[in-house]
Amino acid sequence: SDQNGVQYNKTTQNAYNITDDAVLFLKGLMVTRLMPSIYIIIILISLPLNALAFVMFTCRIREKKPAVIYMAHLACVDLLFTLLLPLKIHYHLNASDWVFGEAVCRVLSAAYYCYMYCSILLMMSMSVDKLLAVAFPIASLTWRSTRKATCICALVWLLAVAGTAPLLFIKQTFNIKDVGVTCHDVLYDKRLYVYLFSILSCLYFFLPLVVTLVSYSTMIYALTLKNDNLKTSSSNKRRRAVIMTVAVLMEFVMCFAPTNGILLYHCVRLATGGSSEEGKYYLIAACLGSTSVFLDPLLYYYGSSQCRKQIRSLI
Repeated sequence: SDQNGVQYNKTTQNAYNITDDAVLFLKGLMVTRLMPSIYIIIILISLPLNALAFVMFTCRIREKKPAVIYMAHLACVDLLFTLLLPLKIHYHLNASDWVFGEAVCRVLSAAYYCYMYCSILLMMSMSVDKLLAVAFPIASLTWRSTRKATCICALVWLLAVAGTAPLLFIKQTFNIKDVGVTCHDVLYDKRLYVYLFSILSCLYFFLPLVVTLVSYSTMIYALTLKNDNLKTSSSNKRRRAVIMTVAVLMEFVMCFAPTNGILLYHCVRLATGGSSEEGKYYLIAACLGSTSVFLDPLLYYYGSSQCRKQIRSLI
């Protein structure tokens, strides 16, 4: 069974058969025109915004608070992912026929999941950091150091790379009759695929989602309870916290939940011996999920007072 939920049979030593529906989908306008257009829009928006953010967080802002460190890493993740998108655009414009070889396909596939899980883990780290700052403003000063934030970011990169590295050892390209060479759209080792993505979806998506939601809802509750003299400052903080929560929730629900939900469902179906037809929805979800790079600049602006000061100084 392949990623598009169809049975395929080996016809010769190098070619596989897939269903007519799957061929039509991989060669259709959705995959060959609409998806590349979305990826092109992502590049046009993501490159300038995230490059500006990365330069601002690394060069312009001198005082490196934990939030700045997390966001610099998030901008870096977005930039690296954006730089790989031209390969994906070429693949789809070329009617799902991959020309760059097995090694590049493996790197691209691993990089997509690495980007997604790195973003999710960084957003979770930011939410916990913000909760500590609000709930324990004095006590947390020792916990929320620049050094600790840098160590957490290093751990996030390590976890994301370690989690997605197995994709570098799984064959990703297959020669499909009437299509050409597919990249990651057909996966041969069903057992390994089920184990890997079940673990990744649970540990790297659903668990961080719960932690992030609990952190932001507790923070909003704590800000609402605070009744100090600086009521305007407190209400501004609360408003920013609400906007951050909504932006993060949108990113999780719109960008990451469909991909991970479909992945987990697909794994369950494969593990129970069934064949599933949701692969085409997965490809669409993965494409739409890449638009998370649009929402990250919102997180930068509302998540960092230093970022807002820098932007005001530029305007």
